[in-house]
Amino acid sequence: MSFRKKLLLLFAATVLFCVAVISASVYSTIRRSFEQANQDRANAIAAQFRSEFQRRGSDVVRKVESVAAGETVQHLALDMNRGATDSGEYVSAAHTLAGQQQLDFLELVDYRGTILSSAQWQAKFGYPETAIPQASPAPAGAFLKREELPDGATLGLFALRAARIGEQPLYVIGGERLDQGFLSTLEIPTGTRVLLYQNLDAKWNPKSLLDLNGPAAGADKIAPLVALVRDTRQESQGVIHWTSDPSDAEVFHAIPLTGPIFIPANQGPTNQTSANQTSASQQLMGVLLVGSSRRPLIELQRQVVSTAMLVGSAGILVAVLASLWFAARVTRPVVSLAEAARRVAAGDLGAKVEVESSDELGELAASFNRMTEDLVQQKDRTLQAERVAAWRELARRLAHELKNPLFPLQVTVENLMRAKQKSPGMFEEVFHEGTATLLAEINNLKTIIGRFSEFSRMPQPQRRPTQVNEVVRSVLRVFHAQLQNNESQNHELQSDELQNNDKNRIAVRTELADALPEISADPDLLHRALQNLVLNAIDAMPQGGELTIHTSNLGDRIEISVSDTGSGLTQEECGRLFTPYYTTKQHGTGLGLAIAQSVVSDHGGKISVESTKEKGTTFRIELPREPQPWQTGQN
Repeated sequence: MSFRKKLLLLFAATVLFCVAVISASVYSTIRRSFEQANQDRANAIAAQFRSEFQRRGSDVVRKVESVAAGETVQHLALDMNRGATDSGEYVSAAHTLAGQQQLDFLELVDYRGTILSSAQWQAKFGYPETAIPQASPAPAGAFLKREELPDGATLGLFALRAARIGEQPLYVIGGERLDQGFLSTLEIPTGTRVLLYQNLDAKWNPKSLLDLNGPAAGADKIAPLVALVRDTRQESQGVIHWTSDPSDAEVFHAIPLTGPIFIPANQGPTNQTSANQTSASQQLMGVLLVGSSRRPLIELQRQVVSTAMLVGSAGILVAVLASLWFAARVTRPVVSLAEAARRVAAGDLGAKVEVESSDELGELAASFNRMTEDLVQQKDRTLQAERVAAWRELARRLAHELKNPLFPLQVTVENLMRAKQKSPGMFEEVFHEGTATLLAEINNLKTIIGRFSEFSRMPQPQRRPTQVNEVVRSVLRVFHAQLQNNESQNHELQSDELQNNDKNRIAVRTELADALPEISADPDLLHRALQNLVLNAIDAMPQGGELTIHTSNLGDRIEISVSDTGSGLTQEECGRLFTPYYTTKQHGTGLGLAIAQSVVSDHGGKISVESTKEKGTTFRIELPREPQPWQTGQN
């Protein structure tokens, strides 16, 4: 992966991470704030409910006390204490008194707990009333109580007072309905609604769930929350999903409403302590439900998500632009530096990098330019040293090569001079022998000078499409008389048993790659280089052996290897093998391998040698398929 892509991914990941963290934090904060606001709203409505409960309870207590202190109740209490048994004339008294005090419920009950008059249901005359205390004082304030009516049961806010005329009190119990009318007195914020469940039946009753308009719709979805409150007797919270749209959901806070438990007179406690405990116990009378719409939360969360996506997209765009700018700022000089380094590696020491800044990258570019300048200077010094060393070696070899034939020339001339002076008669014979020797040595000198001249006039490659396998076959045909060719597994050179001068045979094996692509090269110079390598291999096997020539395709390069099974070379000999005029043989000028190396170098390739003493030597040539720009004169 390129540095530019890595930089882009890093910037994008950083932006996305920051946006995700901030969005998650905002999302969580909004949710907690909404939940806290819902809780506060529910607490406020519950406090308002309790306040209204106390206000209306106080009003009910006041009205009931007024009824208990009224003349009608006082007369009834007096008659009851006198022992009057016929109280039928008071059956409708409760209805009249309830109308005067605007009470929904009113009953007059004797000390035994028997109803003497009922405003809400006159037929209850003579029935027992469970709310009459038997062993404890009546509740001082208002309380919740279930009330049976002809059309069903309902929940009411009641107060109980006693009219005492004589020893036996007369009880007055009155109250008002706790229904949607009571809920309408509450100040309900926008987005919030209040429901009241009158827990009047043992099983769930949808008709007992009331809102401001009466029975609430969709009551069955609230049943699990009400059941939870009924089981735990504690405030609970739940989310009610009315539809598949999350914004239609509501968060409901369910607040239990309790009232005292009253025991009928005929089932009273057996002692004072049990009576006090029973009177103090409470039972669940209803559930107040405060619902808050989740629509503001969902819409705000959606807005947060949309904003996060927008910010993330903008951030990614900024990251892309920033990464492109940084990449152009950082990678362009690096790419230029890498390209210049490749040119230097290819041999173009004049490659330069433009210094566009004064920071670290600019310093790196300037250092690279100084390095190439130092390399050029070092190359010049090296070339100069090599030239001096080459001329010294040339002078040494030339002196050595010329010294050998000059000595016979000197001896021959001296013999001629002595013969001329001392034996004129034998001079003719000595003259013919001496001139023959002189001519032979002069020819030898010409040969030596010709070889030196040939090495100094190495031509530049004349490139054209060349098939390496064909060059190898043409070289083998030159040495056809000296080699015994064996057919390899992939190639078809014909076998031919021939002998060298020592009657020892050299077997040749070719391993030429199939479908070898053509390269841009000078086939004549390659032929000459391979010919020198083959000749060197033949000379290394005077007692016979095996010569192997192998070609292979390395992608952008072609490899040629020439192996022999001769005596091999030492590491020191391998290191000096391509030095001009260096030879390990008793004959030759030591220019063959130097010529081969020069040809390979002119083609932009490289030549190497691997050798093991007494096991053989392998020369490897690697040639590029196409010439490098610096070899074709291009920059």
